[in-house]
Amino acid sequence: MNVEKRDGRGAVGQRAPRSGGRTTAQRMTRDTTAATDRREGTRARGAAREFPTQGSAALRPAERTRTTGATTPRLRVAPPPPIRVPRAPFVALILVLVVGGVLGILAINTKINENAFRLEKLQQQQAKLDVDEQQLNKEIAEQKDPGNLTANARKLGLVESEDPAYIRLPDGKTIGVPHPAEGAPSATSQQGNGG
Repeated sequence: MNVEKRDGRGAVGQRAPRSGGRTTAQRMTRDTTAATDRREGTRARGAAREFPTQGSAALRPAERTRTTGATTPRLRVAPPPPIRVPRAPFVALILVLVVGGVLGILAINTKINENAFRLEKLQQQQAKLDVDEQQLNKEIAEQKDPGNLTANARKLGLVESEDPAYIRLPDGKTIGVPHPAEGAPSATSQQGNGG
């Protein structure tokens, strides 16, 4: 036997109710009329809300519907307006920072290279001056040699004294008799050359 024939409904698209249940259409019409009757009765009596006890909505309170002609719009929080930051100044700032950083690094590298060349030049000068100092120290050491002192003294016209006199420093007493040295000046001396 067909379900539609059992209910006595021939409507297309409606489902047969579950056992012991009602269709949606029956529930809506029955709930609406019952709720309207109850609201009018409770308003007249001034009582509190009633809770229908039929079906699965037994614990849910019946909703009130306003009977006013003009419906007021629901208020809701509006989303904040979108914040648009101009991108051109930001891009320009980034470009300035990048270009400035690159130019700064280039300037620093140039200065470092310039100082490196200057340092190398100063090191070469220092090495040359060190060599000159070593040569001069060698010449001084050669001039301090006793044989060279005698030769240089003869070149200046000095003659060697055979019996020198000494002066004692604490009291200034002279030991020995001072007399001029005897001897001819050297032929290479300045006095011997007529100088």
